[in-house]
Amino acid sequence: LSPVNKAVFLLFLNHPEGICFKDLADYKEELLDLYKKVSVYDSIETMENTVNRLIDPMDNSINEKCARIRNALMLMFRDEIASWYMIQGNRGEPKGIKLPRNLVIREI
Repeated sequence: LSPVNKAVFLLFLNHPEGICFKDLADYKEELLDLYKKVSVYDSIETMENTVNRLIDPMDNSINEKCARIRNALMLMFRDEIASWYMIQGNRGEPKGIKLPRNLVIREI
């Protein structure tokens, strides 16, 4: 996964209750902090611009990132396993990752 995709995945992993895409602006600082931790980019401005696109409800960037994460998971795992790690949820409702958090080991 690219650094921005990793940051998005980690954000949703941090919130087992899920996050509505329309509320992503409330998580801007956390998302930016995660992005800084996993990114190799030196430009804070570039990272901030990327995060601003992710939280913009008029931009499709968050949907694109979730699709890329889903595609990467489908390449690595069988459907039954990948579905536990995907960011998913019904339209207009919180999106989340189904994986039980007691199975998560954090290294960053």
